Amino acid sequence: MKKLFLIAFIISLISTSCIPNLDLSPLASQSVNTYYNTAEDANASIIALYGQLRAMYRDEVIVTPNIVSADDGIPFPTGNANRIALWNYDITPENTFVGQIWSNAFTAIQRSNIAISRIPGTSATEGVKNAYIGEAKFLRALHYFTLVRFFGGVPLVTSETTTLENIEVPRASAEEVYEQIQNDLLEAISFLPAAYTGANVGRATSGAAKGLLGKVFLTRAGSSQNSPYWKMAADILYEVISSKSYELWDDYNDVFALQNRGGKESLFEVMYLTDVAGNNFSTGYAPRGAPIVPGSGSGILRPSKYLFDLYPENDLRKEVTFLTEYIHPTTGETIILSIDDPDPARAISFWKLADLTNATSGGSAKSFPILRYSDILLMYAEALNETSGPVTEAYDALNSVRIRAGLEPLTGLTKEAFREAVWLERRLELCFEGHRWFDLVRTGNLVSAVLNETSFSRNPRIDAHHALYPIPQREMDANSNLVQNNGY
Repeated sequence: MKKLFLIAFIISLISTSCIPNLDLSPLASQSVNTYYNTAEDANASIIALYGQLRAMYRDEVIVTPNIVSADDGIPFPTGNANRIALWNYDITPENTFVGQIWSNAFTAIQRSNIAISRIPGTSATEGVKNAYIGEAKFLRALHYFTLVRFFGGVPLVTSETTTLENIEVPRASAEEVYEQIQNDLLEAISFLPAAYTGANVGRATSGAAKGLLGKVFLTRAGSSQNSPYWKMAADILYEVISSKSYELWDDYNDVFALQNRGGKESLFEVMYLTDVAGNNFSTGYAPRGAPIVPGSGSGILRPSKYLFDLYPENDLRKEVTFLTEYIHPTTGETIILSIDDPDPARAISFWKLADLTNATSGGSAKSFPILRYSDILLMYAEALNETSGPVTEAYDALNSVRIRAGLEPLTGLTKEAFREAVWLERRLELCFEGHRWFDLVRTGNLVSAVLNETSFSRNPRIDAHHALYPIPQREMDANSNLVQNNGY
């Protein structure tokens, strides 16, 4: 009985998850052994990989833990108990969010492995095959990057799983996982095009792979001021900047506009389709019961007052990021929202990813940004400061983001003050985009930041071991070769 969970999981991967279809629904008449023949089959298998990515972000698999486990978001006490447990650091291996991160990522990795294994046998041209394999390796790297940051070392599986033999794979070290991520991204860079046109806009590009590799290097540098990864990060991020392929929108609101999906500031984003394959960011984060979204708002969490107050009043991002009032569509009354009223119906909400064009709950089509050009600029500024101090190029990168936000450019900072300025700018610029918890962990600031945010009776029982999540209990039960993270 011990292996039932893992066996059922593997069987589902072998029999169904590898079946691609452009509308992301299963095709029962196909199988992995008969499907991978034509160039069209190869393309469809890659499209299916993006479908798994949609699910991971739509269903809060990665977004919510990054918000509530940090210091930016507060779940309502009448909401999901597992979300509240993350917020209070009462995190156990049975937490559903912990399990979803693991299972979704490994499902996606298996699908990537199948594509990498099977695409060479299709009738696609060699160049097309390489491009598709580049996409699959980019996505595999992205999922392993998620796993290693949440859990540390995890089982490293880089070939298609076809049988139930030898499936109890032990954990690789975090270093081994990072090396695999880097190898995948370097190969992706060599295979992927610089850009796409038409219906293919939004697929992984060489620029996206370089940007992600820069983030990997930045993460590996951590809080070590002498790490060689700082220069490696600065060098690869400079390649993205010097390519002139990306630029900032003049208006911060335009970054998230539906008509700008896949636009000039986007390196990689998760795209959705209105009322077909949408996300829940509008309904989920609208004030509870607010009749301004289909089905009324769910109000699952709110921004912290500390975060809200960090934005200067003249920061143009503040109005875009938060919903502070709305007009009731029936009564015409202006409903003023509050940053500290405990009523979920009166809470200020995260709002920059809200889409009011959809007709169904969970049908929002706004993209979820994974890599934006402003992120590249801020990472470059941080990496360059660590290698060379606050030089002109570092100021240029940081200040371009500040100026777009309506803030004065910075000057005359020490290396330490510049570092702090970049960290603050990342928090304000990338709020609610799934970066905050990872940033706190890599900079060594997680414990102090969480302990500093105690509003609404938060009592976080956090210490150093919480820089990693626990391995899900169902995986521990299924795989005797797994070793639990310290402290759990």
